[in-house]
Amino acid sequence: MQIEEYFNFLAEDDIRIKGTRIGIESVLDEYINYNQTAEAIAERFHTVTLEQVYATILYYLQNREKVGAYLEDYLEYCRKSREEYEKNPPPVVLRLRKILAERQKTSDNSPHFDKNAIEA
Repeated sequence: MQIEEYFNFLAEDDIRIKGTRIGIESVLDEYINYNQTAEAIAERFHTVTLEQVYATILYYLQNREKVGAYLEDYLEYCRKSREEYEKNPPPVVLRLRKILAERQKTSDNSPHFDKNAIEA
């Protein structure tokens, strides 16, 4: 079996573990950035087998340059998406932020209990 047979190459920027909706970036993030073992990763992502996790790690190790570029592109996409979200949050987020700001303002203006002011 070729290592590539463990994956669905949906697009240049979308490689999924075959039989799952898990992208290789999810497994590799756990492996590279959080130093998780293959066993821990398989437990975290219940739809992938330990064999699939090892295959993903092996694919990364055999194709560091290619997969490294894939991961960099993914991180850049995430950064841009986050920036766009912050610039134009959904209306519900704006409403929730307004409610939170009003609650904080109300609590800042309320009298505070000073336990040191009480005489014994």
